[in-house]
Parts: sequence; structure tokens; C-alpha cells
Amino acid sequence: MHRPVNPAILYFGTPVVLVSSCNEDGSTNLAPISSAWWLGWSCMLGFGALSKTPGNLLRSRECVLNLPSIDQVAAVDRLARLTGSDPVPPHKMAMGYRFERDKFGAAGLTPMGSEVVAPPRVAECPVQLEAVLEASHPIAASDPDRRGRLVGLEVKIVRVHVEESLLVDGTDDRIDPVKWRPLIMSFCQFFGLGPIVHSSRLAEIPESAYRPRKVVREVPMESAA
Repeated sequence: MHRPVNPAILYFGTPVVLVSSCNEDGSTNLAPISSAWWLGWSCMLGFGALSKTPGNLLRSRECVLNLPSIDQVAAVDRLARLTGSDPVPPHKMAMGYRFERDKFGAAGLTPMGSEVVAPPRVAECPVQLEAVLEASHPIAASDPDRRGRLVGLEVKIVRVHVEESLLVDGTDDRIDPVKWRPLIMSFCQFFGLGPIVHSSRLAEIPESAYRPRKVVREVPMESAA
């Protein structure tokens, strides 16, 4: 039997992303989010409109989307109630957040240089996506109770870094979904993926069929520093 319900949140399960961005003084903010989805080489990110990361993105127009595996869950959890905003916004203070300037240090993670954008990557994350801001989209703009509180930021991926161990054997550009174990958040709890439960007809289509005609790169691979 189905019944109408009124849950406080609708987080049915999405990958965790550690978003690194540059603060006004050149330092780095590192924020865990789980409102992210991809289409081709574009990604939509959801934020509280007054949070530090969207402010950094709207100003600098650059970030790195670091995708942790289940192996980094403890480090991600250490970031859960930290904020780069000083003073701490009242709504976050009420939920137990505290200001932390050195998010990398607090989480026990290692910054490493990016190739196209200024914010650093997270060395421990098996997947690192350098990105630039394409557009900003208000969310719930027609709802007077939520208007101005949420924002969707569309970013373009300009460089992809993947641990070699995640690639399909014998290839240099295909990620093996059996090897990749993303960290998933569902209703504020951490989960991992189980094994493949059923073969997919979509998987019968060559992955190359989805590649854009022009692969997005801001600089030639051979000239990247």
C-alpha cells in the first residue's frame, strides 16, 4: 500500500562530492555536498544560496569536484559540520556547525595542484573533475517560503583525473563501474554500491557513442602544467 507522506528531505541517494574552491584571500574551502548530477561533461550542483562554496564559485567561476570512494568516508564525515563562513550563519550554528579555515587539515586530506583551474584537487579522491562555472539557476523561485534560499550552479568539466586502477583493463579512457566504489548519501546516511544486480541493455551501446563531438578541454593536454 502507498500512502501520502510529508518527509523533511528527499535525499533518495546521490554521490558525495567534495567541492574545492578558492576563498577571497586565496585560501581553499572544501565542502562536502550530495546534490550533484551529471549529463555528458556538464554537472549541476545544488547549494544553500548563502553558503561559502556557491559564493566562491560565483566570484571565481572555478572549482574541483573531488569524488570520494567508500574508503574516504571517515574524512568526509570529519567535514560534515564545518563551514568556511565566518561568522557562522545562524541556521548552521543551530545545527552545530563551527568555522574552520583549514578544511584539508581538519579532514586529514592532502591538497594537490590542478592543471586548468586554481582550486586544488584532493589527492586521496580516486576521481577529480576540474570545472568552470557555466550558469546559475535559482531554485524554488516561485515558492515564497523557499525563494532565495537555494541555488543550482551549472559547471562544465574541463579536465578529468582518474586513478589508473579504476580503468577498464586494456583501455585508457573508460572507467570500470565494477571497480569504482563511490560514496553515496541517502537520507543523510553513508552507503556504498553493491554488485551489479542485472545486466543493462544500455550497457550494450558502445560508450564512445556518448562522447561529445569535441571533447571539452581548456588547454591542450601536452601543455598543461
